[in-house]
Amino acid sequence: MSLTLTITDLVDANARIRVLSLAHPSGAPLPLWDAGAHVRVDLGPTGSRAYSLIRWPGDTAPVWHIAVQREDAGDGGSRAMHAFGVGDTIRTDAPKNDFALGDHAGPALLIAGGIGITPLISMATDLAAAGRDFRLVFAARSRAAMAFGDSLVAAFGDRVTLAFDDEAPLDLPALIAGTAPATHLYICGPRGMIDAARAGAGHAGFPAAQVHVELFSNPAREAGDRPFEVELASTGAVFTVPPGRSIIEVLEEGGVDLVYDCQRGDCGICQTDVISGTPDHRDVVLSDAERAAGRVMQICVSRAKSDRLVLDL
Repeated sequence: MSLTLTITDLVDANARIRVLSLAHPSGAPLPLWDAGAHVRVDLGPTGSRAYSLIRWPGDTAPVWHIAVQREDAGDGGSRAMHAFGVGDTIRTDAPKNDFALGDHAGPALLIAGGIGITPLISMATDLAAAGRDFRLVFAARSRAAMAFGDSLVAAFGDRVTLAFDDEAPLDLPALIAGTAPATHLYICGPRGMIDAARAGAGHAGFPAAQVHVELFSNPAREAGDRPFEVELASTGAVFTVPPGRSIIEVLEEGGVDLVYDCQRGDCGICQTDVISGTPDHRDVVLSDAERAAGRVMQICVSRAKSDRLVLDL
């Protein structure tokens, strides 16, 4: 389902992060959504971008809120979003949720880094409304780089801990090691934070089913990336994937119909079986054992260490 929405308000949360409020032009109700959900915004020639929906305590109006961090060195998507004004219209799809807040009986520990706070605001709001036990830990490079910190403390009080890298960096292993075993962890932020949190959870003995992650960064070209070939087992067709482009982008251009969502390597929807070849895993979905086995891969971000991958497509 596609929606055409009007921008009703713009608020700068800090020097780089802008909050957009979106409503139906007629004032009609918008589709319902659960904490952790996102919408994908159509940006025309620059493609589409996914943004988490934000719900604060007391939000009742038929309005969606999303936050966009401007990346001046990026591919133009965030700059396009920052160029919109009040009254402009944008097209989005319906909300989807790859990072859902479960209804488990245990407490929740929400860990956010940078702009990764956005889905966790909604989680904290829903947990508080339901009277469930939770703690929110939010880290940023500095006080100036942090958006929403004061608002979070005002909304949730001493359940919120703010950490700043330039003052007292967050000690993730210690934080997780001191967490009750029944706790579910919800982690959203850059890859380094997610990797460190997952490692800390593993060392502390948390089952994988209690660790939920969402990556808030776009795939980046890495030094040494080189072209490789992808062969489709169903047809024998071969495609060359150059540096700076994903398997999904190349296959779609070649007319291959694919199912995917996040394009960041954290939702698992594009997971594909590998028949032969060696993947270069760059997701945050697979376990270390799954990566070592090399039998599946996330084709939105991962590449190849071998000259060719044969995929079960």
